[in-house]
Amino acid sequence: MLVERIPGACAKTVIQDPDPVVMQRMIDKALELQSMGVKCITTSCGFNAIFQKEISSALKIPFFSSSLLQIPFIRAMYGDPRDILVITARKSNLKEEHFHATGTYDMSGLHIYGMREECGEWKKMGDDFNAELDLALLEKQFVSIVLNAVREHPETVAIVYECTDMPPFSEVVRKATGLPVFDFVTMTEYVYSTICRS
Repeated sequence: MLVERIPGACAKTVIQDPDPVVMQRMIDKALELQSMGVKCITTSCGFNAIFQKEISSALKIPFFSSSLLQIPFIRAMYGDPRDILVITARKSNLKEEHFHATGTYDMSGLHIYGMREECGEWKKMGDDFNAELDLALLEKQFVSIVLNAVREHPETVAIVYECTDMPPFSEVVRKATGLPVFDFVTMTEYVYSTICRS
């Protein structure tokens, strides 16, 4: 596994105001990795979904930017129309364009909840990456928000985490809700198994 840092990639240039210059740097780095023999590439922020089409089109190897790519798969498995919860880091910044870029054009049945807007402990993390977090409280708040969302949408068939920071809460949410959780890890393991399984 290789981890590469893209100069200029940050919350402002990816989440708040997607920057085509940063996207081109991602493409250039992805092409370099492809030439080295890398077999697939992903990113560390689900909001990179906004760049999915451009980056994947530039490559010959799989590129998967965001857990949002799993929504069409979920819909195909369960049939339309079904309710799906999308849990994101920042609801205010998650636009229809992110969904369109990852293959979802019909927004019906998608119910979006933002942790920055609804979870006090998560907001601390968003305001200051060096903030000390009460992890037990964060988990409690996180699960409570998801449970409330399921109560608001009792026909929900699946939960999708947009954010790559959320998989540590997947198992506890699966147990609390009885619903499948699709996250960055489930997506990565799926792609990895198609390429690297011996």
